[in-house]
Amino acid sequence: MRILHTMIRVGDLDRSIRFYTDVLGMRELRRKDYPDGRFTLAFVGYGDESEQAVLELTHNWDTKAYDLGNGFGHVAIAVPDAAKACEAVKAQGGKVTREAGPMKFGGSVIAFVEDPDGYKIEFIQRA
Repeated sequence: MRILHTMIRVGDLDRSIRFYTDVLGMRELRRKDYPDGRFTLAFVGYGDESEQAVLELTHNWDTKAYDLGNGFGHVAIAVPDAAKACEAVKAQGGKVTREAGPMKFGGSVIAFVEDPDGYKIEFIQRA
């Protein structure tokens, strides 16, 4: 068994795909419209779905925004340098909500950014 994907609902699919591909460096792996259901699924990730877990971006055509709720935490991405990753996000107009620094009560260097819909993305610095 393995994790295949995590699904998040997005208000503007093209805007979200630009964020995940242009800002975070993922690839759009596939996309399919479901006209009868009035939604589109797009899958993005760093590698092929047969090898790695990916994100499923679900766009319901008639919904422009979602309440994020308080149950979902974040998506974590390993980066070689969390500070440089934050600078790259800011250079693309993205939002950094916690600059790179040591984790409270731990030794890892982490940072947080938000995607266009407000979902938290954690950068964890890994050599």
